[in-house]
Amino acid sequence: MDFYNLIIKVAIYAIPVIFAITLHEAAHGYVAKHFGDTTAYMLGRVTLNPVKHIDPVGTVAVPLVTLALAGFMFGWAKPVPVNENNLRKPRPHMALVAAAGPGANIFMMLLWAILAKVLLLLPEGQVSTYWVAVAEAGIVVNVVFAVLNLFPLLPLDGGRIVASLLPPRVAYIWSRTEPFGMIVLILLLVTGVFGRIMSPVVSALLTRIYSAMGLS
Repeated sequence: MDFYNLIIKVAIYAIPVIFAITLHEAAHGYVAKHFGDTTAYMLGRVTLNPVKHIDPVGTVAVPLVTLALAGFMFGWAKPVPVNENNLRKPRPHMALVAAAGPGANIFMMLLWAILAKVLLLLPEGQVSTYWVAVAEAGIVVNVVFAVLNLFPLLPLDGGRIVASLLPPRVAYIWSRTEPFGMIVLILLLVTGVFGRIMSPVVSALLTRIYSAMGLS
């Protein structure tokens, strides 16, 4: 990807990515607080201020490098700390805390889809064309974030949901895989296995969303 196209991509995707990461992480903290764990709240992480959630490496450097080299953005934010023992019902409430992040991404995807629909009804112009591209990027980014985070692998949200549903002894064994989870995820990404698993799901969801909103 040449430098000019990289700048265009960043200009279009930066806003959706920042919003996707911020609301995703804030949702974890908000739901945890609702169920009794104020750890994230006390650390100022239940906020829509993106600065509180941005990781210089995972949110800035890695997405830029992957976008430039591979044409897609991969990264992460600072994880919101949750003390499961503070939750009123640790196991079921932890599943809801984990699900809150992808749920926030699905909610944002709907907002971006509505915005895209409204913008497409306006007279065509440079500003509206740019924001249509941003809104469409927002749809894609949030669908990808939701699907990625629901993958059943620790430390992803899907892995935490699985841990909350397993019997306690099995959940303990499952939790021991977390230190290797990110290594496994990177290997799946680099080898293309993850893309082959995720792409059909993302494509199917995007097709349904575009069809339902009349964007296709």
